[in-house]
Amino acid sequence: MKKKKWIVIGIVAAAVAILVACAAPYMMMGAPAEGLVKVRKGSSVEQITDSIKANVDAKFADRVATMLRLMNANVENREGAFRITEGMSPFTAARRIKNGVQSGIRFTFNNVRTLDEWAARWGETFMGDSDEMLKVLTDSAMCAQYGKTPQTIACLLMPDTYEFYWNITPEKMLARMNDYYNDFWTAERKAKAEKLGLTPDEVATVASIVEEETVKADERGKVARLYLNRYQQGMRLQADPTVKFALNDFTIKRITVPMTQVSSPYNTYRVNGLPPGPIRMPEKSTIDAVLDAPQHDFIYMCARPDFSGYHDFTRDYASHLENAHRYQAALNSRGIK
Repeated sequence: MKKKKWIVIGIVAAAVAILVACAAPYMMMGAPAEGLVKVRKGSSVEQITDSIKANVDAKFADRVATMLRLMNANVENREGAFRITEGMSPFTAARRIKNGVQSGIRFTFNNVRTLDEWAARWGETFMGDSDEMLKVLTDSAMCAQYGKTPQTIACLLMPDTYEFYWNITPEKMLARMNDYYNDFWTAERKAKAEKLGLTPDEVATVASIVEEETVKADERGKVARLYLNRYQQGMRLQADPTVKFALNDFTIKRITVPMTQVSSPYNTYRVNGLPPGPIRMPEKSTIDAVLDAPQHDFIYMCARPDFSGYHDFTRDYASHLENAHRYQAALNSRGIK
């Protein structure tokens, strides 16, 4: 009896060992690298496997496919992006896909001027098409839901890092961005804007001009106050960046008199007040620089001839002309036209 008992124990132990050996690659051996697997509705196990092979590893992909089949996973109804982290087991990866446990995708954007550019970046990151997003952004009725127009909807698109699901729709994205916009515009910031005689969107418009005027963060408040001084005195802003926006040519290095005559509501050499919307999507820090702009009485500015990126500020036009002549001479000496 003892002999038979040990034989049975040996058989069971061998069976367990075989089972563990077979299961180990699926339960314990992890992914060799991180990767994002994007699954569209209607995808087959084979298509998902190909995506894992392309973004993670071929052997790991085959093991995930085996687990999906053993789980009898109905992957055709799954949609989204699933992040495979380094060391994740094929079993865990398959279970996440089977259960539709999506991973968020980080979306960082800055230095964006137009809705077309922003929609293109969105389309490169998420499942939707950039044309679909642009259509939503330029739809007057959709913009009106958030108190915006196609010219001011860019105010919602505040540069930062956000996280969304890969299959988020343009409509849901806009709603989420509106939430972030409202979070930023606290009662304190709104009060500062009101004190300046501006709406939040008008502050963003001023900030967009300021951001185009200077790359120096420590100068933005000073530049902002200059434009606020002009605006509050009823002067035309005469901001060169608005001419570039009106001409849709941001490569221009030197604004000429004929350029300032272009007919456009964005050309502040020809129109009074602010443009109908921002000429870029300004950083939150630049908006704050406008709200907290230090007091001064300068109304003229000119880039310094040393090309340092800073500007010379003056109160009178004669001094401004002297600064402008020095800068123009510097441009000429470098052959900049």
